Amino acid sequence: MLSFKGMRFPTDVVLLCIRWYATYPLSYRHVEEMLGERGVSVDHSTINCWAVRFLPLIEELSRKHKRPVGRSWRMDEHILRLKASGSTSTVPSTSKARPSISC
Repeated sequence: MLSFKGMRFPTDVVLLCIRWYATYPLSYRHVEEMLGERGVSVDHSTINCWAVRFLPLIEELSRKHKRPVGRSWRMDEHILRLKASGSTSTVPSTSKARPSISC
Protein backbone atom coordinates (compact mmCIF):
# COMPACT_ATOMS: atom_id res chain seq x y z
CA MET A 1 0.00 0.00 0.00
CA LEU A 2 1.15 3.54 -0.67
CA SER A 3 2.22 5.32 2.50
CA PHE A 4 2.91 9.04 2.39
CA LYS A 5 3.81 9.43 6.07
CA GLY A 6 6.59 11.91 6.74
CA MET A 7 6.43 13.46 3.27
CA ARG A 8 7.25 17.16 3.09
CA PHE A 9 5.07 17.71 0.02
CA PRO A 10 1.34 17.03 -0.35
CA THR A 11 0.29 13.67 -1.76
CA ASP A 12 -1.16 15.15 -4.94
CA VAL A 13 2.13 16.91 -5.77
CA VAL A 14 4.08 13.67 -5.34
CA LEU A 15 1.66 11.65 -7.45
CA LEU A 16 1.56 14.36 -10.13
CA CYS A 17 5.37 14.32 -10.41
CA ILE A 18 5.45 10.55 -10.66
CA ARG A 19 2.66 10.55 -13.23
CA TRP A 20 4.40 13.13 -15.42
CA TYR A 21 7.70 11.29 -15.22
CA ALA A 22 6.20 7.86 -15.96
CA THR A 23 3.72 8.91 -18.64
CA TYR A 24 5.67 11.41 -20.72
CA PRO A 25 9.29 11.34 -21.93
CA LEU A 26 10.48 13.85 -19.33
CA SER A 27 13.63 13.93 -17.25
CA TYR A 28 13.66 14.71 -13.54
CA ARG A 29 14.95 18.19 -14.34
CA HIS A 30 12.06 18.81 -16.76
CA VAL A 31 9.55 17.82 -14.09
CA GLU A 32 11.39 20.08 -11.61
CA GLU A 33 11.12 22.98 -14.05
CA MET A 34 7.43 22.34 -14.71
CA LEU A 35 6.66 22.35 -11.00
CA GLY A 36 8.73 25.52 -10.58
CA GLU A 37 6.50 27.22 -13.15
CA ARG A 38 3.53 26.26 -10.98
CA GLY A 39 5.09 27.66 -7.80
CA VAL A 40 6.33 24.40 -6.24
CA SER A 41 10.03 24.35 -5.40
CA VAL A 42 11.32 20.77 -5.52
CA ASP A 43 14.73 19.35 -6.42
CA HIS A 44 15.21 16.79 -9.19
CA SER A 45 16.90 14.39 -6.75
CA THR A 46 13.74 14.43 -4.62
CA ILE A 47 11.69 13.47 -7.67
CA ASN A 48 14.16 10.65 -8.30
CA CYS A 49 13.65 9.37 -4.74
CA TRP A 50 9.88 9.49 -5.19
CA ALA A 51 10.12 7.58 -8.47
CA VAL A 52 12.35 4.89 -6.95
CA ARG A 53 10.07 4.58 -3.93
CA PHE A 54 6.60 4.77 -5.48
CA LEU A 55 6.77 3.59 -9.12
CA PRO A 56 7.15 -0.13 -8.28
CA LEU A 57 4.23 0.11 -5.82
CA ILE A 58 2.02 1.92 -8.32
CA GLU A 59 2.87 -0.63 -11.01
CA GLU A 60 1.96 -3.48 -8.65
CA LEU A 61 -1.37 -1.87 -7.76
CA SER A 62 -2.23 -1.06 -11.38
CA ARG A 63 -1.52 -4.62 -12.58
CA LYS A 64 -4.46 -5.83 -10.50
CA HIS A 65 -6.82 -3.60 -12.51
CA LYS A 66 -5.33 -4.29 -15.93
CA ARG A 67 -7.73 -5.95 -18.33
CA PRO A 68 -6.62 -9.19 -19.94
CA VAL A 69 -5.56 -9.13 -23.55
CA GLY A 70 -8.06 -10.76 -25.89
CA ARG A 71 -7.34 -13.57 -28.31
CA SER A 72 -8.29 -11.56 -31.39
CA TRP A 73 -5.65 -9.29 -32.93
CA ARG A 74 -6.01 -6.92 -35.87
CA MET A 75 -3.21 -6.15 -38.26
CA ASP A 76 -2.88 -2.78 -39.95
CA GLU A 77 -0.77 -3.91 -42.87
CA HIS A 78 0.04 -7.07 -44.78
CA ILE A 79 3.57 -7.81 -45.88
CA LEU A 80 4.02 -9.84 -49.04
CA ARG A 81 7.34 -11.53 -49.69
CA LEU A 82 8.11 -12.60 -53.22
CA LYS A 83 10.45 -15.55 -53.58
CA ALA A 84 11.45 -14.82 -57.15
CA SER A 85 12.60 -11.21 -56.78
CA GLY A 86 13.31 -11.07 -53.02
CA SER A 87 11.45 -7.75 -52.63
CA THR A 88 8.68 -6.91 -50.19
CA SER A 89 5.50 -4.92 -50.65
CA THR A 90 3.44 -3.36 -47.85
CA VAL A 91 -0.30 -2.99 -48.39
CA PRO A 92 -2.79 -1.39 -45.97
CA SER A 93 -5.37 -3.96 -44.91
CA THR A 94 -8.24 -1.49 -45.36
CA SER A 95 -7.55 -0.96 -49.05
CA LYS A 96 -9.60 -3.03 -51.49
CA ALA A 97 -7.06 -2.65 -54.27
CA ARG A 98 -4.58 -5.39 -55.02
CA PRO A 99 -0.90 -4.52 -54.64
CA SER A 100 1.02 -3.85 -57.80
CA ILE A 101 3.83 -6.37 -57.98
CA SER A 102 6.48 -6.03 -60.62
CA CYS A 103 8.69 -8.97 -61.49
